[in-house]
Amino acid sequence: QVQLVESGGGLVQTGGSLRLSCAASTRAFTMYAMAWFRQAPGKEREVVASISGNGDYRYYADSVKGRFTISRDMDKNTVYLQMKSLKPKDTAVYYCAARYSQHTSNTYYRDSDFGSWGQGTQVTVSS
Repeated sequence: QVQLVESGGGLVQTGGSLRLSCAASTRAFTMYAMAWFRQAPGKEREVVASISGNGDYRYYADSVKGRFTISRDMDKNTVYLQMKSLKPKDTAVYYCAARYSQHTSNTYYRDSDFGSWGQGTQVTVSS
């Protein structure tokens, strides 16, 4: 398993922006498909966005399309989630996840697809 450390959460007003970062402790970063999930109080964890190991393919939940962008920096072993036009319903704990895959063009979006998880970072959007 790979160790994941998230950062970048915080409190922001409606319409604001935040960028989350997730650093992965691995020398084989391209072999890991990455994703961001979130869990709001009283709700199940849901996928927000995912990116393939080679960075060429992305998946977004309908609720964030056009507002969030997932990207990865191969030199820094880091995946990012740029969030814009934030809404109160985006308030949640955001988790970074990693899945080892030899299919570096695949994206994954189910909770059960991922074996490594970060500790989570709180994002709160005030109205």
